[in-house]
Amino acid sequence: YDSIYCISCNAGISHSEDVATQDGCDLQMQVNHLSHWILVATLCPLVKKCAADSGDAALFFIASSGARLMTRYGKLEAQYFGKNGGNLGGNGKSMFFGGGRTWRYSQSKLANSVMMYTLQEKSLQANEATKNIRVCAAHPGGSATSLGNHVEVAWYEAWFIFPILTRMFQSAADGTMGLLTGMMATDALSGTLYGPLANGSISGPAVPNPPKPFENDPANGKLLWDASAETTGVEFIV
Repeated sequence: YDSIYCISCNAGISHSEDVATQDGCDLQMQVNHLSHWILVATLCPLVKKCAADSGDAALFFIASSGARLMTRYGKLEAQYFGKNGGNLGGNGKSMFFGGGRTWRYSQSKLANSVMMYTLQEKSLQANEATKNIRVCAAHPGGSATSLGNHVEVAWYEAWFIFPILTRMFQSAADGTMGLLTGMMATDALSGTLYGPLANGSISGPAVPNPPKPFENDPANGKLLWDASAETTGVEFIV
């Protein structure tokens, strides 16, 4: 191919054990963010070619409503981006009251929304071709998919919280609507995160979500950009 219209960074895992990949990184961070960094940085010239030729192209990232609500300290933390796999909080199972699996997942998915806002800002400052690239993100809310089938949670959450929470989940098909809106809707706006806002961002129509202060914070964007390049050895030239 000599051009690409859209890259959708949709691969993801959740609440895995505190283990290192062969590269030494946290498993969740490598799958959910660092691999996407390499993919998009490598293929971005082909996306820019499409934007220059047709006036339209898209880059898309998948965030998480849970990560947006449960990010510890309200910021990205550099340790999660480095080669510190196996030493990032252990295997605490609680999803709502603090646990290493949740902290690592939240950091890896927050990285995707921060990536979107940072990349959008950089594209506006680059050149005319990059201004035609639509950069969006989405979260699926609570969706009935297989993503969490393997997840073990604390007993009190399994018995009391999840039976109530999962009743509010929407279908997997409805969960795709944020992604499809950002990728395909003719009125989709660059620099926007789409997803449900109803029921605590669990279900409902995919609509623009106001950014959390830590998502479009320049300091978080710089941390992500510098740490991702350092860990992967891949520079991202917009």
